[in-house]
Amino acid sequence: MAPETADDELVVRAKAGELFAFESLANRYEKRVYSLALRMLRHEQDAEDVTQQTFLSALEHLDGFRGEAGFATWLLRIATHAALKVIRKRDGLDTVSLEAATESTESDESIPHPEYIADWSQSPGELVARNETRSLIEEALAQLDEKHRIVFLLRDVEGLSVTETATALGLSEANVKVRLLRARLQLRERLTTTLGDPASRIKQAHHHG
Repeated sequence: MAPETADDELVVRAKAGELFAFESLANRYEKRVYSLALRMLRHEQDAEDVTQQTFLSALEHLDGFRGEAGFATWLLRIATHAALKVIRKRDGLDTVSLEAATESTESDESIPHPEYIADWSQSPGELVARNETRSLIEEALAQLDEKHRIVFLLRDVEGLSVTETATALGLSEANVKVRLLRARLQLRERLTTTLGDPASRIKQAHHHG
């Protein structure tokens, strides 16, 4: 079996006008882009539309890709922006944008303490990749607030850095960290009763201040 051609080489060829090279990149990342779009939008037709728009936009702006980040990261940023446009359109023009929502009000102090904490051997991001727990994770993800779910998807599922996630969403890095922590805590609490070891589950004391 021939070794897989590196993304960088395919990008160079695609920039030179070799359509087959771009088609190879599209085939390589189509499922990943669709998966992200579906998790963000929870609607198959919208996810398909975003996937198509992502690759059309990538082809149109390929000359502007400078390689500061990997091609996959650049592609996921495009997909994220396309999906956010769909979300804003759903919510209506008068709705505060996802990026701006609570940007100035979220802080470490506002992070709620989960009622239950379990000592898991794997992080929520690792659990997403396991077939036997995927449906449980997907259900829990769907229950998260949109702003927390999207940060978790980009950072923990797709593996973007905090900086890349912040850039893709138009957020500060501090805000990304807070939202990510909130998402992880909420997921962990929701899944404790299913995946946690009951012996290690500790009910948190409620503090009244």
